[in-house]
Amino acid sequence: MVRHLLADDDLSADEQALVLDLAARMKDEPFAVRTYEGPRSVAVLFDKPTLRTQSSFAAGIVELGGFPLVVDSRLAAIGTRESVADVARVLGRQTAAIVWRTFAQSDLAEMAAFAGVPVVNALTDDYHPCQVLADLLTVREHAGALAGVTLTYTGDGANNMANSYLLGAALAGMHVRIAAPEGFQPSPELVRRAGRIADSTGGSVQVTDAAADAATGADVIATDTWVSMGMEDSRTDPEAVFGPYALDAALLARANSDAIVLHCLPAYRGKEIAADVIDGPQSRVWDEAENRRHVQKAVLAFLDEQAAR
Repeated sequence: MVRHLLADDDLSADEQALVLDLAARMKDEPFAVRTYEGPRSVAVLFDKPTLRTQSSFAAGIVELGGFPLVVDSRLAAIGTRESVADVARVLGRQTAAIVWRTFAQSDLAEMAAFAGVPVVNALTDDYHPCQVLADLLTVREHAGALAGVTLTYTGDGANNMANSYLLGAALAGMHVRIAAPEGFQPSPELVRRAGRIADSTGGSVQVTDAAADAATGADVIATDTWVSMGMEDSRTDPEAVFGPYALDAALLARANSDAIVLHCLPAYRGKEIAADVIDGPQSRVWDEAENRRHVQKAVLAFLDEQAAR
């Protein structure tokens, strides 16, 4: 059966734990699993700027014994020169899986509907599941477990990272708090969806406009850029809106003394995060960036095994 990772809750709680266990093993033994030995090819498509996504997927696919077939989206012109469905039909016959970093979630869903091979969300406007899996692995390395851990996200609560934190952390049985100003909070439907997951895993979800309260007693504090890719022309003044939600030393001091700091990068020091925080002793940002490779390898291996059944 062909399975995809289009959103965080495409995995069950048990499957998420299995993927994280596999990622930890792959981190310890980078060449122990050779899913794409042959080599088999994996299509990797980028419609948005990329550093970590391209480097981590390319390196990871090679470690799995495969070949990262990087497709130049400017030449492919997916959705204009050729329909998403036609591109899916072509790539599905050439590759073992398709990884796509793009804008619309609906386009990703269409790719999955026609590809015939696993499709992985490498970031859309709605979700960033590979990043949150990397964050969960990073938290687990620090805390030893995920269930019962409190993660606070502060900043733009209506973006893909906030959405994926709600779903992914709830699946892990964590207590996830989103601190964001009114008008920039997750959709009520998404919050309800995460809440239903949390009810089944022992976690909880909370959305608030009070950053200080959300940070109090947290085990993890995460943030993201104030302006997401593709939103740069917004008329909103991000500093005026999100300034009170900046992750600085004062906000971090409200968390537990051993709390760790996450940021999916790129970071703008002095904006959403202070330099002395991202570069300070509680930051795990570089571990988090490395862990993209390990969790993505685990996702690809898991999906390939599912497809072979």
